[in-house]
Amino acid sequence: MSARAMSATAPAAPVTPAAPPLGGADPIWNALRAELQKLSAQLVSRLLVVVCVAGPFAFAAVLKVQSGTPSDALFGVWVHSSGFAVSLVVLGFAGSWGLPLIAGLLGGDLFAGEDRHGTWKTILTRSCTRSDLYVAKLLAAGTLTVALTLLLALSSLAAGILLMGAHSLVDLSGVLTPPGRLLALTLLSWLLCLLPTLAYTSVAILFSVATRNGIVGVLGPLLVALLTQLLDLIGRGVVVHLLLIGSAFAGWHGLFTTHGFYGPLVISSLVSVVWIAACIAASWRILRRRDFLASAVNRGPDWRTPIRVVASAGVVVAVLALLANVGPTGDTDHRLSAAIGEEFNNVTLLQQQLIGRRAPAGAKLDILPNCNRRATAAVGPGDWTCNLDVYLPQAHSVPFDATSVEYDVSVEYDGCYKAQSPPAFIGGPTMLAAHGRSVTNPLYVVYGCFNTL
Repeated sequence: MSARAMSATAPAAPVTPAAPPLGGADPIWNALRAELQKLSAQLVSRLLVVVCVAGPFAFAAVLKVQSGTPSDALFGVWVHSSGFAVSLVVLGFAGSWGLPLIAGLLGGDLFAGEDRHGTWKTILTRSCTRSDLYVAKLLAAGTLTVALTLLLALSSLAAGILLMGAHSLVDLSGVLTPPGRLLALTLLSWLLCLLPTLAYTSVAILFSVATRNGIVGVLGPLLVALLTQLLDLIGRGVVVHLLLIGSAFAGWHGLFTTHGFYGPLVISSLVSVVWIAACIAASWRILRRRDFLASAVNRGPDWRTPIRVVASAGVVVAVLALLANVGPTGDTDHRLSAAIGEEFNNVTLLQQQLIGRRAPAGAKLDILPNCNRRATAAVGPGDWTCNLDVYLPQAHSVPFDATSVEYDVSVEYDGCYKAQSPPAFIGGPTMLAAHGRSVTNPLYVVYGCFNTL
């Protein structure tokens, strides 16, 4: 039989079907994988990973080799005493600048980069719709933002615990808190900051879509954070402050008080959700109405839109500054006096315990606090002065001996304060404990927070 005949009668080899792509035929999943690969491959994303891992360790190492402390930050004076203070100080700085920067770098060029490279027409010819691609980009930016935030949280906790130790920490009511509770509260505080971080990411995406300019998209969240910092310095009302994204980064303060308060945390979290929904809706509306086929391939960056954005932002800042006094006043002399009086009692008893004196359970000092401001009304954030008259019982002469302690208090819009007294009143920053070792003097710098609602 000829070779041709044999080949004609031989059965055909079975055809192996192509393996289905990972994720099936879901276009959003396939687009999400592509966007995650693109973001992960960028140099800036890899640098952010390095900074989130190494930054807290570098910060803790510098603190380890020198005696100075970032006393202006909440818990800053305790960074040498407890590793949890290191993580909370990092969280405070990250909420003000670090997390908005991460959000801007990950989301600010996500859409504008396609305009800069002229690749919209190419990527929209894939087997996914415009809405599929938009959802995939949102999920990619949100996923990496959450991942980097959690990485920074774990790194700061590891750095603090390994280099400073998992020791107890004085909370914002002057009470010594055990390590187990501190670990849970610190992790919860970082988790609560995910919502405002995602809100900043949505702001970056809105700037990126609206301006088609990556620089404006990256700097947009930082400008919003700067606006928050400026408005925190003015105005007495709490309404405008609670409407800003940055207020959500202060909500965790209520967790570290003896009588926890959660009103500002709930409101600011809901405000973050509103910001996310509004920015996503606005950016999708803009992108949906774009005509990519009629646009030029690459006309270079358009600076007219960024200029209009900056001008509009200036108007918004002016309006918010005028409205900063609207609503009830959060910082009042009664609230500050009550908070600092109770905390002074707690840190005084703690100091006595450190030097070896035992106070009976439930002991309280007779304290009369009086807080006011010089040459201005005793309301709003700023510099205050608090005089605490402490009445001590005397055995032989007068029934009570009054001792006056004066604190210079810096009060923030959210009710948190830092109180410091001259060493002549309460001693230096460190003191000798009963076991002979030098420890932080709990009366030297006092951190506290009270409910402004």
